[in-house]
Amino acid sequence: MRALTEGVELAGTLAEVNVLPQEYARLLGYPKGWVLEGRPLELADWARDWYAHYGRPWFYARQAEILALRENAIEIDGILFKSKRLQKILQQSEAHGVILVATGAGVEAEEEARRRWESERPDEYFFLEIFASAVVEHLTALTGARLCDWAEQNEMAVLPHYSPGYPEWDVAEQPQLLRLIQQTRKKCMPSRLDVMESGMLRPKKSLLAVFGLTRHTDRVRRLTDLNPCESCSFGPCPYRRAPYRRPPRSCGEPAPAVAMLDQDAEYTVNPKALRRWAAERLSLDLLEDGSVDAVFRYEGTTCTNMGCPLTFNYRVKLGPQGEGYPIREQHCAPAANDTGHERMCQYLENSEGLMDAISQEKPLYGERLDAVLAWRREPNSAGCFCASASRDHKWGLVFETIHYALVQKERAQR
Repeated sequence: MRALTEGVELAGTLAEVNVLPQEYARLLGYPKGWVLEGRPLELADWARDWYAHYGRPWFYARQAEILALRENAIEIDGILFKSKRLQKILQQSEAHGVILVATGAGVEAEEEARRRWESERPDEYFFLEIFASAVVEHLTALTGARLCDWAEQNEMAVLPHYSPGYPEWDVAEQPQLLRLIQQTRKKCMPSRLDVMESGMLRPKKSLLAVFGLTRHTDRVRRLTDLNPCESCSFGPCPYRRAPYRRPPRSCGEPAPAVAMLDQDAEYTVNPKALRRWAAERLSLDLLEDGSVDAVFRYEGTTCTNMGCPLTFNYRVKLGPQGEGYPIREQHCAPAANDTGHERMCQYLENSEGLMDAISQEKPLYGERLDAVLAWRREPNSAGCFCASASRDHKWGLVFETIHYALVQKERAQR
């Protein structure tokens, strides 16, 4: 048993929740890789937009003061819990503590979904209900990522979370876990949360979880089941310290050298094209501070005026590998002496507006480079820059080429 006088405590609300489209589609019941269109896409966009305006997502996390592993129970701050699976995780990692977490999508979405149902709009009810579930998953993953960052700075590691209702943890223990979490210290719970005798939470789009905490970081690296990064597919995580590995390593297999990019990336572009572009169109400059300057030369043609050739330069500055290559600067502009862009139809109609849009748009700015793998863009292979979808498509090509080139460098270092 170990008592902790100080520990992490986080609480807050979020102004924006970036639920990944593929995660939302998964919860809606669509197969992997499915792209919504038609009426389902309309409903999904409506639910996302409604929640962006009226949703109130929140999170709370605090480190428990006491953890003790009994013969058939886990004692947390004097309260006993029985979960064979959680107990095994804590024992395997030699955990010295746990962090208690609560997240919620807020009561607003639940009430609006009920109103839609009562108004005989079952489709809107369903899509909003599922989006709120996706918000809770996102909040839990994001809170875990923040805890991972804090733990690493303190030479510790955070384990994958576990919750009542999961296999080998009776949901009936949810009331006592909530009472324990509500014993806050300096911060307050951002939202009210209640629990029924059955263990069901109110609002129902909420989650209680326990994250183990260990100083034996070597165990977390060796055992896939204990490594939250390798078992987490949350692509744009700003605190990722190891790539998500689709086929996990077998227990005891030596961990690879540190690689901050997803080595099993699934690109939207054919790898042969990425290989050619990386060799012919991309230049990378690795600076002394670990940051990366990248320049990508795009060559295309206008869609009108007999297909005039045009050339644009994309300049991207990335942070160092140890930070996951965050996108710190990005800019797109016609290459020197290029005149083809002046023949684009939108340039002829509104040259200033088009060029301002091209120079000011910064998709994925501030995120880690791996975020491009989860970025769902509208297919648009037009060679010109007139439409925003076409410009997003080209930025995706640029980031995927840079990602591909850096992955090859990481593999060569292993």
